[in-house]
Amino acid sequence: MIYWRELLMLRLLRVFTMLRINRLLRTGGTVHPFTEYFKGFEKSESVRRIFGGETEKMLRNLKVEFTWTGGYMWVNAANGHLMVSSKYLKNGDKVDIYLDIIHELVHVKQLMNGEELFDANYGYAERPTEVEAYRHAVDEAKRLGLSDERICTYLRTEWMSDRDFEGLAKTLNLNCSSQAYARQA
Repeated sequence: MIYWRELLMLRLLRVFTMLRINRLLRTGGTVHPFTEYFKGFEKSESVRRIFGGETEKMLRNLKVEFTWTGGYMWVNAANGHLMVSSKYLKNGDKVDIYLDIIHELVHVKQLMNGEELFDANYGYAERPTEVEAYRHAVDEAKRLGLSDERICTYLRTEWMSDRDFEGLAKTLNLNCSSQAYARQA
C-alpha cells in the first residue's frame, strides 16, 4: 500500500521527468551497478527477449539508484538509471518487484532506442511505451504460472483510474473488473 505522501512524491517525480527538469530534484540515492544487486537477470528468458544478444552488456552497464523517495521504481529519463525506492525493495511483494524490474528494463531499452517514455499525447494506460512494458511483465507473469486474478492485482496501481485499468487489462487480454480490483484506501 502506498501512502498519500508517497503517491504525491511519485507524481511529482513523473511531472519533473515529463518536464525534463528531474535533474533539479536530488533524490539522495546511491548509485550502483545493476548486476551488483539484481543477480541472475542476464539468464532470464524475459530479459533476453528485451535486449537480445546485448543482454549481458546492457545489464553490466546499467546503473541502479536506490532512493529514499516513495513510490516503486522508474527509469530516470535524464541518465537512464533504474530508480528504486529502498522502502519498496525492502517491504514490497517479491513477485511484484520482479515484474516491475522486467517492466522497467523495457523502459531502459525504449530510452536507449530514443523513444519518448512520457509522451503527453497519450494517457498513461494507452501510452505505447507503457503498454509494451506491461505486456512484457504480463507475459513473464503468465510464464511463471500466475493466475489472471494475481496478474490483475499486480496491474492495479493508485495512479490509474478504473477506466484506464480496465482498458489496459483489455489491451493485455486480461479479464479484470475494476470492482474486483478496487484500490486500497
